[in-house]
Amino acid sequence: MGQRRTETSSTLPATTTPRRVQWSKVVVNWELYLFVLVPLIWLLLFMYVPMVGNVIAFKKFVPIKGMLGSDWVGFDHFVRFMNSFNFKNVMWNTFYINAYQLVAGFPVPIVLALALHYCPALGYKKTVQMVTYAPHFISTVVMVGIILKVLQVRIGLVSVALAKLGIPEPPFLGSPDWFAHVYVWTGIWQNMGWGTIIFLAALAGVDIELHEAARVDGATIWQRVWHIDLPGIMPTVIILLILQSGQMLNVGFEKIFLMQNPLNIRGSEVVETYVYKIGLASATPNFSYAAAINLFRNVIAFFLLVGVNRFSRRVSETSLW
Repeated sequence: MGQRRTETSSTLPATTTPRRVQWSKVVVNWELYLFVLVPLIWLLLFMYVPMVGNVIAFKKFVPIKGMLGSDWVGFDHFVRFMNSFNFKNVMWNTFYINAYQLVAGFPVPIVLALALHYCPALGYKKTVQMVTYAPHFISTVVMVGIILKVLQVRIGLVSVALAKLGIPEPPFLGSPDWFAHVYVWTGIWQNMGWGTIIFLAALAGVDIELHEAARVDGATIWQRVWHIDLPGIMPTVIILLILQSGQMLNVGFEKIFLMQNPLNIRGSEVVETYVYKIGLASATPNFSYAAAINLFRNVIAFFLLVGVNRFSRRVSETSLW
């Protein structure tokens, strides 16, 4: 394919304009552009076209009148949400769970990747990889079912183990204070192996000559990790950190909704579940109000992503754009 591209460029007349050169390359390599066109169309149809529906956040949407026929109300829904009783609790839970998840969960795949990278026993390394990767493929419904069974009061595995040790059983699923801990650490257990794949690939790209020189100079494994491996994978770490910071207000819906109950609702109500209850599960669903809440969350996440990316670009040379 590269040979075809070179031949086309070399056979073009000297007077050919740059635009004609570009179009000739497209014609010659049309198969590659066709492969790109399919996901591009999917992205436009399912990601960008639905954004038009956000207009109902600024209207009093009535299904009979339709999106265009409904009356404009401006920013009334946004003001209503910010003045509502649930605003502080919902936004705090969303931010707190995400921040907790980022601080506690982000370093775990890095540490696991470094440990596997230096593991000398190949069989043990593959076994650990398989065991840590497997939970990622468990569906959310099954995962929540496992959590509920293991943490069930009096008869759950954790409850029985704590009773044997004479330790009082905390209300894991019956207290808003414990909800974030259960949600975050079960998520870390489920996804740490999958996240390790990225960092193992980044470690494989670190120049091996640097390690050979360090061994000759008598550097220990810890010194090589600190001065060679971590700086080598730092661009990957920063990019993933920026991407996750953009998801700071996007906890997810399924797992939290399935783990919710009347006892822990004060600590488990997040934007996604609140929007679902208002927009779909309510006896009188308010689509415009729910759309405004979700758009409000997304706008904050966008500015947060831009801010973290700009900060990263100033502090280091790595950024998304």
